[in-house]
Amino acid sequence: MPPAHALAMQGAVVAVAADRGHHFRKPPQDRIVLVEGRGVEGDAHAGAFVQHRYLARRKPRLPNLRQVHLIPSELFSSLLEIGFEVGAGDLGENITAAGLDLERMPLGTLVELGPAAIVELTGLRTPCVLIDRFRAGLKRQVLSWAETGPPFRCGVLGVVRAGGAVAAGDSALVRLPSSSFRALPGL
Repeated sequence: MPPAHALAMQGAVVAVAADRGHHFRKPPQDRIVLVEGRGVEGDAHAGAFVQHRYLARRKPRLPNLRQVHLIPSELFSSLLEIGFEVGAGDLGENITAAGLDLERMPLGTLVELGPAAIVELTGLRTPCVLIDRFRAGLKRQVLSWAETGPPFRCGVLGVVRAGGAVAAGDSALVRLPSSSFRALPGL
């Protein structure tokens, strides 16, 4: 885990996306509304209990730690350099943000989005086989081979602590936890 002073603390929302159905990609929207304790209004992954299809079949009463999926836009640039064209919503994320080292943030980090919304980070998004169905060979590219840093480069997951509307152009500010700096686990 890098020292707190080395992490980017201010960024911006680049795009937002949501989908009522359980599809891999989410279509971009003009704005989304985050609902405290539930997730993105009208999104298939919103709810107090886990909505991820694989997990919901096995443990339907598991708390939903995957209410919101955030991804750094810088990932798209690095993937394009190696031949993978990926855009906002393509990896199933709800919020694409620029200027934040999301995957390096510690567990419990709060991300303030727009005028009112707050998301608490709960884990790293674990890449699954669906990534290769979207673009063959992409899963291997989002697995980190670095000695230090997160094991995955697929964005982060979180829960909504304060609701509100979020749109492209909104600010994205980070508040680190006051004590424990544990790395985000894979979810």
